[in-house]
Amino acid sequence: MLITNDSVREPEGSLKSYFEDCSKCYLTDLEKNILPFWLEHGLDKVNGGFYTCVDRDGSLMDTTKSVWFQGRSAYVFALAYNKIKKNPVWLEAAGSAIGFIERYCFDTDGRMFFEISAEGTGLRKRRYLFSECFAAIAMAEYSKATGDKSYAEKALDLFRLIIHYKSTPGLLEPKYSSAVDMKGLSLPMILLNTAIRIREVVSDALPDSQIEESLWVIKNHFLKPDFRVLLENVTANGGFIDSNAGRTVNPGHSIEAAWFILEEAEHRGNDPELIKLATTILDWSWEIGWDKEYGGLYNFRDCKGLPPQDYSQDMKFWWPQTEALIASLYAFKLTGDLKYYEMHKTVHSYMYRVFPDNEYGEWYGYLHRDGSVAQPAKGNLFKGPFHIPRMMIIASHLCDDININPKLLLQVSEAETAL
Repeated sequence: MLITNDSVREPEGSLKSYFEDCSKCYLTDLEKNILPFWLEHGLDKVNGGFYTCVDRDGSLMDTTKSVWFQGRSAYVFALAYNKIKKNPVWLEAAGSAIGFIERYCFDTDGRMFFEISAEGTGLRKRRYLFSECFAAIAMAEYSKATGDKSYAEKALDLFRLIIHYKSTPGLLEPKYSSAVDMKGLSLPMILLNTAIRIREVVSDALPDSQIEESLWVIKNHFLKPDFRVLLENVTANGGFIDSNAGRTVNPGHSIEAAWFILEEAEHRGNDPELIKLATTILDWSWEIGWDKEYGGLYNFRDCKGLPPQDYSQDMKFWWPQTEALIASLYAFKLTGDLKYYEMHKTVHSYMYRVFPDNEYGEWYGYLHRDGSVAQPAKGNLFKGPFHIPRMMIIASHLCDDININPKLLLQVSEAETAL
């Protein structure tokens, strides 16, 4: 069954039915379209793990495997098993990717590869710690799915390695020469999420410590009230860099950070300071990132309004939109502010209008600014079964949570009646 932009429209009727329809939409799309596509076209039934370099119809274009996606795929299928239903096919798929990771994806120094052959030969390593982060969250989620506590310990051991490399000068190859004083948002952001996932399965001081560090750094180094943005790059001490890289805003990353912070705020009993931090980031990122003419979040903006350097700056990629959908639901759930309900309606309508492929299933990933398809492949080393299914799993639960909160429903109904 294909979930297309013809069959899914903006939900109508009462507020309760709106969120019921949204939840049903995400679950149906997940179970009938997205996960089956990757089980059919991505799962390597010979060597284990997942291929992601597939064309529009799912045909394999390149057998090179993304190590990121071995962890991402394992995480998503285990998450679906844990949060949607106990489908043994999903658990088996997660186990296939976990097994491939353990057999082939680690180099002799304990670090992980970035690209690997179909059979498991390491092809390329990168300086970044993202392969390790995705493997860690996969092992944590797989531990919950299987009840095997050894994978929780493996996740924690891998997290210890990540923090060791992050914290020890000289272990990670620098991105620039010593003449450049710059650090990026991506590492504290992904470490925040990784630590939250590991905390769910094991009790240890290290994830808690990293959560506090990431929250502090995001707020005190990357958030810039003068420009009303969360910057992508700053100096080591959080200073502003007046260069192309230093002025860069990545709305998708910023909004992803916002929903990670909202999740932590909820964990702390709806911590008001964290909710304010997260919604400030969300508001500012939406303000600078949303295309008011064509819809969708831009890839990159410049905090001074100068031309962004990246050639894809005004394209509409799949993943920033998924982050905005999650963040808007989280923000509405925790604040009851109607603007986040409207934000969700806006991004939901946009996504289902332009991204689903009516003929072959799954979603396009790369659109021009006006929403036309830039290239139709369903996957590569960076796109595969992660952002879209993660969004559908989390968003369905958020919609359900909102729908059982009568205070929220009454608040919106009264406001809409007043209009």
